[in-house]
Amino acid sequence: MRTLVDRVLRHKLLVVLAWVVLAVAGAATASHTVSRLTDTYAMPGQPSFTADSKILAAYGAGGGQEPIVPVVTVPQGKSVRDADVQSQLTRIFEAATNSGDARVVDYSMTHDAVFVTADGRSTFALVFTPPNDKQDGLSARDRAVAKAVSAAAPAGWTVRVTGMRELINTAPPKKGAGVVLESMIGALGALVILLFVFASFLVVLPLLVAGVSILTTFLLLGALTTLTDVSFIVEYLVALIGLGVAIDYSLLVLTRWREERARGADREQAVVAAMCAAGRSVVFSGLTVAVALLALVVLRVPFLSSIGYAGVLVPLVSTTVAVTLLPVLLATIGPKLEWPRRRTEASAGRAWRAWADFVQRRRVIAAVVGIGVLVALAIPLLSLRLGEPRSSTLAKAGDARVALDTLTGGGVPSGVLTPIEVLVKGDPAGVTAKVAGIEGVSSAVAPNTPAFRHGGTAVVDVLPVAEAGQGSGRATVRAVRDELAGDATVLGIGGVGAQSIDAVRAIYGRFPLMLALIAIVTFLLLARALRSVLLAVKAVVVNLLSVAAAYGVLVLVWQNGHGSQAVWGVASTGVITFWVPVFVFAFLFGLSMDYEVFILTRIREAYDRSGSTADATVDGLARTGRLVTSAALILAFAFFAMSTGPQTDTKIMATGLGAGILVDAYVVRTLLVPALVALFGRWNWWLPAPLAKLLRVAPSPAVSESSTSTRLTLPAQPVGDSRVPS
Repeated sequence: MRTLVDRVLRHKLLVVLAWVVLAVAGAATASHTVSRLTDTYAMPGQPSFTADSKILAAYGAGGGQEPIVPVVTVPQGKSVRDADVQSQLTRIFEAATNSGDARVVDYSMTHDAVFVTADGRSTFALVFTPPNDKQDGLSARDRAVAKAVSAAAPAGWTVRVTGMRELINTAPPKKGAGVVLESMIGALGALVILLFVFASFLVVLPLLVAGVSILTTFLLLGALTTLTDVSFIVEYLVALIGLGVAIDYSLLVLTRWREERARGADREQAVVAAMCAAGRSVVFSGLTVAVALLALVVLRVPFLSSIGYAGVLVPLVSTTVAVTLLPVLLATIGPKLEWPRRRTEASAGRAWRAWADFVQRRRVIAAVVGIGVLVALAIPLLSLRLGEPRSSTLAKAGDARVALDTLTGGGVPSGVLTPIEVLVKGDPAGVTAKVAGIEGVSSAVAPNTPAFRHGGTAVVDVLPVAEAGQGSGRATVRAVRDELAGDATVLGIGGVGAQSIDAVRAIYGRFPLMLALIAIVTFLLLARALRSVLLAVKAVVVNLLSVAAAYGVLVLVWQNGHGSQAVWGVASTGVITFWVPVFVFAFLFGLSMDYEVFILTRIREAYDRSGSTADATVDGLARTGRLVTSAALILAFAFFAMSTGPQTDTKIMATGLGAGILVDAYVVRTLLVPALVALFGRWNWWLPAPLAKLLRVAPSPAVSESSTSTRLTLPAQPVGDSRVPS
C-alpha cells in the first residue's frame, strides 16, 4: 500500500486525468449500456426451458412468457354467449393475430365456461406472443396487441388488457429515468448524512468518488454486455449499491486522514498514514464483497451468473478509485475543503466512547441481547415460501388492475393468467382429459386451430385455479407433471410455473456450495487481515445470523404483509420471489463484512499497541461506531430509493438489503461484535503458526494479557501489514 500511495502521489495529474477520461466515457455510453441489459430468466438445461424452447420453435409464441389477456365487457342486456356477440368477439380477438405470430384461445374456440364471468357479460382471451426481450417490460408487440383489440371493439363495448406483464408495468417509466431519479434520492440522503459526519465541505469528496466509480463501472459493464447477457437488475446495483459502497470506502479513508491531520501530520503524511491503515481495510472489504458476489457464478444460473460477473465490478472499481483518486484529492484540495472544521478526529466522540465502555463492561448482557434480537427476527424465516408475487400485489390501479378485478369478481380464477403449456405429439384429446380432472386445474383447452396444431404436435393449455407462481399453483404444476410423467405422447411441460419450480431447484440445489465457497474464502481473507482464527470464524457465523434476520424481515413485511401495504401500498405477496434470497445473501454478506472489517481492524490495531482486549474493544468501537452507523444509513437510504421503483420484485430485494444493513450495523456491529470480542479475551488473537505461514503473516499466540513477559507486543503500524516481527 505504501508503494502504491507513493506512486499515486508522484503522478497526481495522470491519475486524475485517467479517472476523468473513464468517467466521461462511462457517462457517454451509459444509455447504450442500459439498452443492452435483458430481463430474461432463462434456465438452459432445465425441463421447463427445454419444453418452452420446443414450443417457441414450433409455434413462435408462448412457452415461458405469460400471455396478454384482453378482457371484453359487452353492454347491459347482452351476453357473450349470444351468437351475434360471439361473432363480434371473434373479430376482436382475431385482431391480435393480424401479424401472424401470435396464438389466441378464447370462448368461441372452446365454449369452455371458464372464459366467461358469472354474469355472462365479460369474457377474455389468452394471447401468446413471441418472447419479450425488452427491459422496460412491455414490448412493442404487447402494446400493438392491446391497441388492436381495443380498436376492433364496437361502440359501447369495454376492452381492457391485463396479464402479469401488464400488471407489473402499469405506467412504466421511461428507460433509465427511474434509476436516475432513485440515484438522486440516494445521493441527497448521502449528502445530508455526510454533512452530519464531516460538518465541512469534505462531503464533496465521497460524492465525487462515488460518481467516478459509478460511471466507470457502467463503462466496464458496457464491455461486459458485448460478451454475455447481463440482467437489468445490475443497473440498480451499479447506481445505488455503487453509490453506497464508494461512499463507505471514502468515509473510512477520510476519517482516518482527519485523525492524522489532527495529530499534526501534513497533507501528504496524513494521506500515507491513512492509506496504510484505512486503505488496507478498504482493500480487504472490497475483496470480501467481490468474493460474495462472484460466488453467484457457481450456481450456474445464467441471469444470476451475469449479476455475479457484473456485480463484482462495483466493489472492485469503488476500491480502486478509493485507493488511487481519493489520496490525490486529499493531498491537493483536501485541506481547502476542511472548512468550517466544526469537527475534528483528534479524539473519539464522547457518546461513542461511553457506549463502547458500556458494551465492554456489560458484555454478557450485550451479547445475549444482540443474539436475542437476531434470533427473534430470524424466526419467520422458518415459514419462507419461494415463488412469484400474486397478481393482486402488482398494481393498485389502472386498466390492467380493473380488468383483473372484472375477471376475479366474476368468478374467473386468477390462475388463468399463468397457464401451464403442454406440448403433445399427435391428438391432444387424451392429455386434455387427463389434466382437466386434476385437483387445482380449472380447465384444459386445446383448440383445433393452426395456432395450436402444427407438424404433428399440439399445445394443451392447462388453466390452474391458483397462479402458478404461488404455493398452491406450484402444487398444481407438480400434479400435472406427475400425471403425465409416463405419457409417451407428452414432449414437454412448460410455462412460468414449471420454470419457477425448476429455477428454485437449480438455484438452491447448489446454494450450499456457494455458501461454503463464500465462507471459506472470507475466513481466509479475514484471518489474514486480523491475524486471528476466532475473529474470522466469528465474523462468518455472525454474518450468517445477520442474513437470516434480514430474511425474517422479508417474510414479515412481504410474505405476511406486515407493513408492505402501509409503506409501499402493496398487499401481502404470499411468497418471496424465488431469486431474491440468494441475491440478498450474496450482497448482504459482502456488504456486512465491510463493517466487520472496519471495526475489527481498528480493534486489532489498538490491541497491537496496548495488549489489552478491553481497551482495544473500547477504542476500536469508539473510533468506528459513528463511521459504521453513518455508512449504513447511507446504504439504507440508497436501498429505500431503490424500493420506490415500480417492480414488486425490486421492492422486495431493496427491503431485504436495507433491513439487513440496518440490523447489521446497529445490532450486530455496534453491540454483538464488540461484546463477543470482549468475552473472548485473549483467544481473539490466536493464529497458529501453520495457518500464519499459509497466510504469510506472523503467528499470534493466545497468551495471557496480564503477562508482560510473554505478551505479543507489536509496534504501532498499519493493520494487516505482513512485515511484522516474528
